[in-house]
Amino acid sequence: MMDGKIGRKTGRKTGRKEKKYKVNTAGVCMACFILFFAWMEKQPVAVQAWKEAVQAEAGDGNETGTNLQLYAHSAVLMDADSGRILYGKNETEKLPMASTTKIMTCILALENGNPDDIVTVSAYAAAQPKVHLGMYEGQEFRLGDLLYSLMLESHNDAAVAIAEHVGGSVEEFAAMMNQKAKEIGCRDTFFITPNGLDASVNEKEGGQKVHSTTAADLARIMKYCIGESEKSGEFLEVTRTQSHFFTDAEGKGSYSCNNHNAFLTMMDGALSGKTGFTNNAGYCYVGALKRDGKTFVVALLACGWPNHKSYKWSDTKQLMNYGLENYEYRNVYEEAPLTPLLVEGGVPESGKPYDAAYLPLEVSETGDGELNVLLRDGENVERNVLLPEKLTAPVEKGTRVGAVNYYLDGELLREYPVRTAGGTEKMDFPWMVRYLWMCYSL
Repeated sequence: MMDGKIGRKTGRKTGRKEKKYKVNTAGVCMACFILFFAWMEKQPVAVQAWKEAVQAEAGDGNETGTNLQLYAHSAVLMDADSGRILYGKNETEKLPMASTTKIMTCILALENGNPDDIVTVSAYAAAQPKVHLGMYEGQEFRLGDLLYSLMLESHNDAAVAIAEHVGGSVEEFAAMMNQKAKEIGCRDTFFITPNGLDASVNEKEGGQKVHSTTAADLARIMKYCIGESEKSGEFLEVTRTQSHFFTDAEGKGSYSCNNHNAFLTMMDGALSGKTGFTNNAGYCYVGALKRDGKTFVVALLACGWPNHKSYKWSDTKQLMNYGLENYEYRNVYEEAPLTPLLVEGGVPESGKPYDAAYLPLEVSETGDGELNVLLRDGENVERNVLLPEKLTAPVEKGTRVGAVNYYLDGELLREYPVRTAGGTEKMDFPWMVRYLWMCYSL
């Protein structure tokens, strides 16, 4: 009978008592986490941002104080009618946005091109990396067909071919993209490519700039695409199509595109959307939904890396449901009590120089007298009437003298001009002469 442990090298008995070992589960888990985050340290900047968000147990919105738990490092829920951000998480942080870029490419192509235009493929367009249509230099396509390639399959070569056709070159098209972004209120967006591949440039004054946006700006771009552009209808038609078959202009090559925006079948009222992924950007998504008279846009940046492809769908549904369940339209318009304003040096209504002159006021541009605002419980709109203490003659009828403003959390929602409902001339020397002559004649 052996009462010792066999030596590893000699095979002889050690004569020592057997030592029992226990696995420290907590220690093993900690070691795994350390190795994981050590690996993450070597990943792109956006990956590092996501790591930091996980470490901080990211999820609390910094705008609404809700307890939403999101995977995305940066996220926005926007009221697409007013443009108001209902929920924001790191919404102004600049991050790469991958193929969500293509919603801007699509809307500019619709606004500046004709679907029946023939696009000739350049060598540069044909050389774009996957995901691509597989076009070759000199091949020709209808612009309208390439838009389905762009939006349904997210083909990078189609994006460049479209950009070169519409803008003349990728650089000129990027300038068009940046100009449009500024026009619709995006202040933290910079486009370099039409397909969203990771890119950077060195500018003399601005230094190095990266192809990037913010969740807030990305939501603004989608808001424009689905409702403000004159080509919104065409944009929705393309992005809602489930599949599209086409050939090149000569009919030699045939192609089939299928829509990869799974959100379209996830929730009732889903309108549109675009996915994206690059090594730097991680998984990204921007989508829109319309239900019960409400229209929402969700934008997500850095929403996980492989193998977390489904995180963007979880976050999108959570944000959309939050909007649907917590926000309702309320009519906050109220008649403003306006008292007539004293007009210094004005002719009084009585026509007597020793009386004071007053002019009645009216609120203009009120439409049907409704101001419907999407609000949640606890939110209140404040009304502020801005008027001077008095006016100075002469004053014409319809002169703007002030405003009635409506604010929510200090942000101006709507401004109604206040104008004079009448006018008065100045009680000057010629008027006094006329007045005295009239009195003498009596």
